[in-house]
Amino acid sequence: MQFVNSTKRNAGQNSFTASEQEYMEQNLWKSLKHFLNDKRIKVEAFRSLRKLVLGASGASQQGWIKTDIAHLNILHENNWARYFEEDSIDAMLAEHVFEHLTAAEAALAARNCLNYLKQEGYLRIAVPDGYFPDPAYIEHVRPMGSGPGAHDHKILYTYKTLSDLFASCGFKVTLLEFWDEQGKFHYTPWSAEGGLVRRSRWHDPRNNEEEITYTSLILDAKKP
Repeated sequence: MQFVNSTKRNAGQNSFTASEQEYMEQNLWKSLKHFLNDKRIKVEAFRSLRKLVLGASGASQQGWIKTDIAHLNILHENNWARYFEEDSIDAMLAEHVFEHLTAAEAALAARNCLNYLKQEGYLRIAVPDGYFPDPAYIEHVRPMGSGPGAHDHKILYTYKTLSDLFASCGFKVTLLEFWDEQGKFHYTPWSAEGGLVRRSRWHDPRNNEEEITYTSLILDAKKP
Protein backbone atom coordinates (compact mmCIF):
# COMPACT_ATOMS: atom_id res chain seq x y z
CA MET A 1 0.00 0.00 0.00
CA GLN A 2 2.83 2.39 0.77
CA PHE A 3 4.23 1.84 -2.72
CA VAL A 4 0.86 2.58 -4.36
CA ASN A 5 0.34 5.75 -2.34
CA SER A 6 3.82 6.95 -3.19
CA THR A 7 3.16 6.37 -6.89
CA LYS A 8 -0.06 8.34 -6.73
CA ARG A 9 1.67 11.17 -4.90
CA ASN A 10 4.49 11.32 -7.47
CA ALA A 11 1.99 11.24 -10.30
CA GLY A 12 0.18 14.14 -8.71
CA GLN A 13 3.40 16.07 -8.37
CA ASN A 14 4.20 15.55 -12.07
CA SER A 15 0.80 16.70 -13.32
CA PHE A 16 0.26 20.30 -14.41
CA THR A 17 -2.59 22.68 -13.85
CA ALA A 18 -4.28 24.26 -16.85
CA SER A 19 -2.50 27.57 -16.22
CA GLU A 20 0.89 25.84 -15.95
CA GLN A 21 0.24 23.96 -19.19
CA GLU A 22 -0.75 27.21 -20.93
CA TYR A 23 2.37 28.94 -19.59
CA MET A 24 4.63 26.17 -20.92
CA GLU A 25 2.91 26.23 -24.31
CA GLN A 26 3.34 30.00 -24.55
CA ASN A 27 7.04 29.72 -23.69
CA LEU A 28 7.47 26.95 -26.24
CA TRP A 29 5.81 29.09 -28.92
CA LYS A 30 7.99 32.10 -28.01
CA SER A 31 11.13 29.96 -28.23
CA LEU A 32 10.07 28.55 -31.60
CA LYS A 33 9.20 32.01 -32.92
CA HIS A 34 12.57 33.36 -31.75
CA PHE A 35 14.39 30.48 -33.45
CA LEU A 36 12.51 30.92 -36.72
CA ASN A 37 13.07 34.69 -36.80
CA ASP A 38 16.77 34.16 -36.14
CA LYS A 39 16.98 31.77 -39.09
CA ARG A 40 14.94 34.15 -41.28
CA ILE A 41 17.31 37.06 -40.65
CA LYS A 42 20.33 34.89 -41.38
CA VAL A 43 18.84 33.74 -44.69
CA GLU A 44 17.71 37.22 -45.74
CA ALA A 45 21.12 38.65 -44.84
CA PHE A 46 22.51 36.92 -47.93
CA ARG A 47 20.52 39.19 -50.25
CA SER A 48 22.62 41.20 -52.70
CA LEU A 49 20.70 44.36 -51.74
CA ARG A 50 20.56 44.57 -47.97
CA LYS A 51 17.93 46.92 -46.55
CA LEU A 52 17.21 46.65 -42.85
CA VAL A 53 14.31 47.80 -40.66
CA LEU A 54 15.47 48.39 -37.08
CA GLY A 55 12.91 47.96 -34.33
CA ALA A 56 10.28 46.79 -36.80
CA SER A 57 7.73 45.77 -34.11
CA GLY A 58 5.92 43.57 -36.62
CA ALA A 59 5.85 46.16 -39.43
CA SER A 60 7.25 44.92 -42.72
CA GLN A 61 8.18 46.35 -46.10
CA GLN A 62 8.73 44.36 -49.24
CA GLY A 63 12.41 43.82 -49.90
CA TRP A 64 13.44 44.92 -46.39
CA ILE A 65 14.74 42.68 -43.60
CA LYS A 66 12.71 43.34 -40.46
CA THR A 67 14.49 43.06 -37.13
CA ASP A 68 13.66 43.75 -33.52
CA ILE A 69 15.52 44.05 -30.26
CA ALA A 70 15.10 40.34 -29.46
CA HIS A 71 17.51 39.52 -32.30
CA LEU A 72 19.30 42.74 -33.21
CA ASN A 73 19.87 45.05 -30.28
CA ILE A 74 21.43 48.01 -32.08
CA LEU A 75 23.52 48.85 -29.01
CA HIS A 76 25.35 45.51 -29.05
CA GLU A 77 28.05 45.09 -31.69
CA ASN A 78 28.02 41.32 -31.28
CA ASN A 79 24.36 41.29 -32.35
CA TRP A 80 25.31 43.04 -35.59
CA ALA A 81 28.22 40.68 -36.18
CA ARG A 82 25.91 37.67 -35.78
CA TYR A 83 24.15 38.52 -39.04
CA PHE A 84 26.26 40.97 -41.02
CA GLU A 85 29.77 42.01 -41.95
CA GLU A 86 30.90 45.59 -41.53
CA ASP A 87 30.39 47.85 -44.57
CA SER A 88 27.74 45.49 -45.98
CA ILE A 89 24.30 47.08 -45.56
CA ASP A 90 22.79 49.35 -48.22
CA ALA A 91 20.07 51.05 -46.21
CA MET A 92 18.51 51.08 -42.76
CA LEU A 93 15.24 52.44 -41.42
CA ALA A 94 14.51 53.30 -37.79
CA GLU A 95 11.03 54.73 -37.24
CA HIS A 96 10.47 55.91 -33.67
CA VAL A 97 13.39 53.99 -32.22
CA PHE A 98 16.01 56.52 -31.21
CA GLU A 99 13.76 58.43 -28.81
CA HIS A 100 13.84 55.30 -26.60
CA LEU A 101 17.62 55.65 -26.14
CA THR A 102 19.63 57.91 -23.88
CA ALA A 103 22.03 60.37 -25.51
CA ALA A 104 24.98 58.02 -24.93
CA GLU A 105 23.03 55.02 -26.24
CA ALA A 106 21.90 56.93 -29.32
CA ALA A 107 25.50 57.87 -30.17
CA LEU A 108 26.60 54.25 -29.72
CA ALA A 109 23.75 52.99 -31.91
CA ALA A 110 24.58 55.57 -34.58
CA ARG A 111 28.23 54.48 -34.66
CA ASN A 112 27.21 50.83 -34.96
CA CYS A 113 24.95 51.72 -37.88
CA LEU A 114 27.80 53.67 -39.50
CA ASN A 115 30.17 50.70 -39.17
CA TYR A 116 27.77 48.27 -40.86
CA LEU A 117 26.56 50.53 -43.66
CA LYS A 118 28.28 50.46 -47.02
CA GLN A 119 29.94 53.63 -48.23
CA GLU A 120 27.13 55.87 -49.53
CA GLY A 121 24.64 53.71 -47.61
CA TYR A 122 22.16 55.55 -45.43
CA LEU A 123 20.08 55.34 -42.30
CA ARG A 124 16.61 56.92 -42.43
CA ILE A 125 15.55 58.01 -38.96
CA ALA A 126 12.15 59.20 -37.77
CA VAL A 127 11.43 60.42 -34.24
CA PRO A 128 8.75 62.59 -32.62
CA ASP A 129 9.31 66.26 -33.47
CA GLY A 130 10.01 68.56 -30.53
CA TYR A 131 9.02 71.65 -32.53
CA PHE A 132 5.59 70.34 -33.58
CA PRO A 133 3.35 73.36 -32.90
CA ASP A 134 0.45 71.55 -31.21
CA PRO A 135 0.89 71.30 -27.39
CA ALA A 136 -1.30 68.17 -27.36
CA TYR A 137 1.17 66.44 -29.68
CA ILE A 138 4.09 67.42 -27.44
CA GLU A 139 2.27 66.11 -24.36
CA HIS A 140 1.61 62.89 -26.27
CA VAL A 141 5.24 62.22 -27.26
CA ARG A 142 7.44 63.88 -24.62
CA PRO A 143 9.39 61.67 -22.18
CA MET A 144 6.87 60.35 -19.65
CA GLY A 145 4.10 61.83 -21.78
CA SER A 146 0.56 60.55 -22.20
CA GLY A 147 0.96 58.69 -25.51
CA PRO A 148 1.59 54.97 -26.07
CA GLY A 149 5.23 54.14 -25.31
CA ALA A 150 6.03 57.67 -24.12
CA HIS A 151 6.82 56.37 -20.63
CA ASP A 152 9.98 54.92 -22.19
CA HIS A 153 10.93 57.99 -24.24
CA LYS A 154 14.28 59.43 -23.18
CA ILE A 155 14.72 62.44 -25.50
CA LEU A 156 12.43 64.73 -27.48
CA TYR A 157 14.54 65.76 -30.47
CA THR A 158 14.43 68.85 -32.65
CA TYR A 159 15.88 69.06 -36.14
CA LYS A 160 18.98 70.67 -34.65
CA THR A 161 19.70 68.12 -31.93
CA LEU A 162 19.01 65.09 -34.14
CA SER A 163 21.15 66.48 -36.97
CA ASP A 164 23.98 67.25 -34.56
CA LEU A 165 23.86 63.72 -33.14
CA PHE A 166 24.38 62.02 -36.50
CA ALA A 167 26.79 64.59 -37.88
CA SER A 168 28.98 64.16 -34.79
CA CYS A 169 29.11 60.41 -35.46
CA GLY A 170 30.40 60.89 -39.01
CA PHE A 171 27.22 60.98 -41.11
CA LYS A 172 26.22 63.44 -43.80
CA VAL A 173 22.72 64.59 -42.83
CA THR A 174 19.79 65.51 -45.07
CA LEU A 175 16.60 66.69 -43.37
CA LEU A 176 13.38 65.39 -44.99
CA GLU A 177 10.53 66.49 -42.71
CA PHE A 178 10.64 68.82 -39.70
CA TRP A 179 9.09 71.77 -37.92
CA ASP A 180 11.21 74.80 -37.05
CA GLU A 181 11.18 77.17 -34.08
CA GLN A 182 8.63 79.46 -35.78
CA GLY A 183 6.13 76.64 -36.30
CA LYS A 184 6.84 76.29 -40.03
CA PHE A 185 6.79 72.83 -41.59
CA HIS A 186 9.63 71.90 -43.96
CA TYR A 187 9.38 69.06 -46.45
CA THR A 188 11.89 67.59 -48.88
CA PRO A 189 10.35 64.97 -51.21
CA TRP A 190 11.42 61.42 -50.35
CA SER A 191 10.58 57.98 -51.68
CA ALA A 192 8.73 55.35 -49.68
CA GLU A 193 10.78 52.73 -51.54
CA GLY A 194 13.84 54.20 -49.84
CA GLY A 195 12.29 53.50 -46.43
CA LEU A 196 8.62 54.03 -45.62
CA VAL A 197 7.97 56.17 -42.54
CA ARG A 198 4.31 55.66 -41.75
CA ARG A 199 4.05 58.48 -39.22
CA SER A 200 4.79 61.17 -41.80
CA ARG A 201 3.13 63.99 -43.74
CA TRP A 202 1.76 61.94 -46.63
CA HIS A 203 1.59 58.44 -45.14
CA ASP A 204 -0.19 59.01 -41.83
CA PRO A 205 -3.99 58.72 -42.25
CA ARG A 206 -4.52 61.35 -39.56
CA ASN A 207 -3.33 64.00 -42.04
CA ASN A 208 -5.12 65.38 -45.08
CA GLU A 209 -4.46 67.93 -47.82
CA GLU A 210 -5.36 70.91 -45.62
CA GLU A 211 -4.44 69.81 -42.10
CA ILE A 212 -1.36 68.24 -40.55
CA THR A 213 -2.24 66.34 -37.39
CA TYR A 214 0.80 64.10 -36.94
CA THR A 215 4.28 64.07 -38.45
CA SER A 216 7.73 62.89 -37.44
CA LEU A 217 11.10 64.54 -37.60
CA ILE A 218 12.72 62.63 -40.45
CA LEU A 219 16.24 62.70 -41.83
CA ASP A 220 18.59 60.60 -43.91
CA ALA A 221 22.06 60.02 -42.44
CA LYS A 222 24.44 58.93 -45.19
CA LYS A 223 27.80 57.24 -44.70
CA PRO A 224 30.36 59.30 -46.68
